[in-house]
Amino acid sequence: MPEISRKTEDYLEAILNISLVKGYARTKDIAEELNIQPPSVVEMIQKLSQTGFVTYRKYEGVTLTDNGRKIAEVVKDRHETLRSFLELFRVPEAIATKDACKMEHELSPETLAQIRLFSAFLKESPKAALILNDFEEFLGGR
Repeated sequence: MPEISRKTEDYLEAILNISLVKGYARTKDIAEELNIQPPSVVEMIQKLSQTGFVTYRKYEGVTLTDNGRKIAEVVKDRHETLRSFLELFRVPEAIATKDACKMEHELSPETLAQIRLFSAFLKESPKAALILNDFEEFLGGR
């Protein structure tokens, strides 16, 4: 994946998430998703359009180009992997989502691959299920 900024990754992921529901993203939708002001979105959309990550048509909204979609899908996958991993340890969903957002930009692909494998192990191994149950009981006493 090309070296792009954290901000760019966040925008592309937000556009992907909105587009999966609506088929496109409006400036207002992106601003709400990222909790920022619409004028900031307009400026960034222009930059993303110039770099070839999105296509913007006034009154029709923003769509990802093939290149933009590939990057957004990688970012979304990293996010979902980390969120799911944190939730295995009973981190509340809202916190896991927020923390995954921070972590998704910083971890190496190798670390993410190991987290993905370890998560699969925890979900599939009968022994791990017992340990997770023990952990659940441990948390109940806290």
